[in-house]
Amino acid sequence: MKKTVPLLILMLSLLAGCKPTAPAPVATSDAASSAVRTYEARGIVRQIAPDRREATIQHQAIPGFMSAMTMDFTLIDRNDLQNISRGDEITFKLCVTETNSWIESVRLVAHVVESVTNGVFVFHAPSSELKPGDLLPDFTLTAEDGRPIRFSDYRGRVLAFTFFFTRCPLPDFCPRMDLNFAEARVLLRAATPATNSWQFLSISFDPEHDLPDTLTNYAAYYRQQDADRWLFSVADTNTLARLAPLLDLMITREDNTISHNLRTVVLDPEGRIARQFDGNRWTPRELADAMQSAACPGTNAPAP
Repeated sequence: MKKTVPLLILMLSLLAGCKPTAPAPVATSDAASSAVRTYEARGIVRQIAPDRREATIQHQAIPGFMSAMTMDFTLIDRNDLQNISRGDEITFKLCVTETNSWIESVRLVAHVVESVTNGVFVFHAPSSELKPGDLLPDFTLTAEDGRPIRFSDYRGRVLAFTFFFTRCPLPDFCPRMDLNFAEARVLLRAATPATNSWQFLSISFDPEHDLPDTLTNYAAYYRQQDADRWLFSVADTNTLARLAPLLDLMITREDNTISHNLRTVVLDPEGRIARQFDGNRWTPRELADAMQSAACPGTNAPAP
């Protein structure tokens, strides 16, 4: 019996030595540590920004993420578009974090030229787009409380408006526009010299889904129960058909969702276009500065 205990200990130690050891942790890249999700995608290039940092792509459905759309995508490396032109079919990787999205690893599949006039891809008549200094025609929208409103209701004030829809899946598209409006409103409230003659207006282009109650609930997240000088609204299909070409706003309904580009506009107190921000790379400070400048023409009073 005295030899039993040492023998048992020896057997347990041998068994322990046969257990597989846990693998050493694998070093992760910065992308992995920042929770970047990547998706393989394929589409046709519709437009490329002059600085090649942004491209409008009509892409196929991305399994597990979004339906087929036509959207503006940001590129970190402009060389990703080397030898890529409008009308080309490409593959690419869509990278998404909680706050940003971009594309990379763009590869040419084939040169596919579709509707082209004078070497330019045509979305709609370019002569219809308004320029700074032009008067924006009046249109009727439906406010979040159900009442009709018009752009002319805000004459005498600087009006900043942008477009969105509540189901937008990318964090740096519609949600970024709303967050930028929220921060610009804070800047204007604290601005010196102060002006109270301004208004923010967020316009949905999804009238079938974004009903007044939906807009109010959605707005509460961004306004934090403070609706001071910031109204959410929706435009009907007929209004959008007339308004969108004036601002080079592209909206396409595809597979039960909406693809679009981004347009944010500042109107002066007389209803003329003072500034238009295209895309999503403008800052709340730039918007606040543009609104202050529109309120006091000839000055460039910066927001604090």
